[in-house]
Amino acid sequence: MIQRQSYLNVADNSGAKKVQMIGIPYALRQYVSVGDVVTVTVKEATPNGAAKKGKVYRAVVVRVAKELKRSDGSYIKFDDNAVILLNQYGESLGTRILGPIAREVRNRGFTKIASLAAEVV
Repeated sequence: MIQRQSYLNVADNSGAKKVQMIGIPYALRQYVSVGDVVTVTVKEATPNGAAKKGKVYRAVVVRVAKELKRSDGSYIKFDDNAVILLNQYGESLGTRILGPIAREVRNRGFTKIASLAAEVV
């Protein structure tokens, strides 16, 4: 489960390395899971990337360390919590997706992100 003030890894090549979740837009929930859109601020970034330190972005959660139950009864969990940064149109800020992403991301309507990913688990 990911909540406000959580630090997350960035799973794309947008230039950001670490982000901090600062909010959940349009929701009065405390926790988020795979496929949810969150508001994040960049805490660590590479010098020449598109994402700059201190900027605020929307992001979609693609990996969570907490186990996630699927409708067929199986569970899936990842080694880290990771997000993909989005631009103002809801598209990925980077051009490559690093590491696996959960199938639930595609089911939530982020088909472009799922097609960029090397592995959809």
